[in-house]
Amino acid sequence: MIAEKGRIMRYARLMSLRRPSEAFYDRSGATAIIVALAMPVVAAGMGLGAEAGYHLLLQRNMQQAADMAAHAGAIRLRAGDGEMRVRAAAQDAAIQSGFPPEGGNLFVNTPPVSGAYQGSASSVEVQLTKSQPRYFSAIFVDEPVAISARAVANVERSTSRACVLALAPTASRAITVTGSTDVSIQNCDVVTNSNAKDAFYMHGNGKLTAGCVRSVGGAQIEKTTNLVMRCDAAEEMVPLVRDPYADIPEPAIEQPCDEVGKNQRQFEADFPHSSGVRSMRICGGLDIKNHASFAPGLYIIDEGELSLNANADVALDEASLEGPGVTFYLANGATLSLSGNGDFNIQAPTAGPYAGILFFGSRSASGLTHEVLGNSRSTTQGAIYFPSSGVRFLGNSRITNGCTQIISHTVEFTGNSTLRSNCETNNVREIETKVLVRLVE
Repeated sequence: MIAEKGRIMRYARLMSLRRPSEAFYDRSGATAIIVALAMPVVAAGMGLGAEAGYHLLLQRNMQQAADMAAHAGAIRLRAGDGEMRVRAAAQDAAIQSGFPPEGGNLFVNTPPVSGAYQGSASSVEVQLTKSQPRYFSAIFVDEPVAISARAVANVERSTSRACVLALAPTASRAITVTGSTDVSIQNCDVVTNSNAKDAFYMHGNGKLTAGCVRSVGGAQIEKTTNLVMRCDAAEEMVPLVRDPYADIPEPAIEQPCDEVGKNQRQFEADFPHSSGVRSMRICGGLDIKNHASFAPGLYIIDEGELSLNANADVALDEASLEGPGVTFYLANGATLSLSGNGDFNIQAPTAGPYAGILFFGSRSASGLTHEVLGNSRSTTQGAIYFPSSGVRFLGNSRITNGCTQIISHTVEFTGNSTLRSNCETNNVREIETKVLVRLVE
């Protein structure tokens, strides 16, 4: 018994003298087995993490494409383009930003159909979706990953306004100020949408007082001392300014020509026009040489020339001074000529389909020029709107009272012409400048 006990003690002493490395080798076998079993799980976790990171990168890139697309669409909306051009601009921007046209869905909504700006006519919504195949995660789920992005850009309202806007997109000298002309619209901007390097041209002794001169292209100014503005200098390479009357359809010519006497002094529109106003159609032009009064309504000048000559005096009927005014629509090549010593005191309607428009030139009348010349002294309330034709203020023409908006293909001030305009309290549509586009969602 004692001998057996001694053998056990000697064995214990021998075991205590074994090298540490031998004990480690005994334990390493179990560790290797654990590592071998865990490696598939670790590899799968790393793969799933890499896949999730890749999907996150795709989503960020898609969000950037949505942001760029919404912004591009809103820029076209700011310029006054229709829905088709807004959509085309947004789609092109999304593709240029890396969104694949194949295998994905792109939706452009104006106005937006969801979110805080739902129904806003000044906003563009872009939604992008794409199905991305799975990699490691396909072990667990067969369905592809749906990646989506959404953005909304809004055209913000501006406090800057224009009273003169030239719509020609490429014309040289779209707005010209020359001679001894004197134009004063202190609280309004002068804007040209032309991208020509001399889109705004000022030469000679002409003087212009305005809020600011803004040009999509460039500005050539000979004497900066004759240009008085609230801004430090003429602003070039600015965004396009929207035509505020672009959505108003041209009046339909529905009635026969009205008989007009040679020396007729009273004009009354009495035909029930489909636009909802009373109208009168004058064919072959109208030459006014005496006092003439126009009752409220739409006056269609079909061909010829609407002219004011000699000592003519044109005014609204007294009974309508505080009511709706008149709109002269120049159709089929008709032109406007205000000359001689005539006074022109008239106002546009303040309500109805042609509210704010005093003279409306046909959008198909390209190449025509309307003139205000001689010693005409005018008080006008409303817009001189010739979207496809030019207008010239020359000679000793004077428009010194009221609110006169000039929206024309091109605009020229020359000679000794004088223009004064104040539209702060008038109901004409505003020509907004310095309009910003901002991502809001």
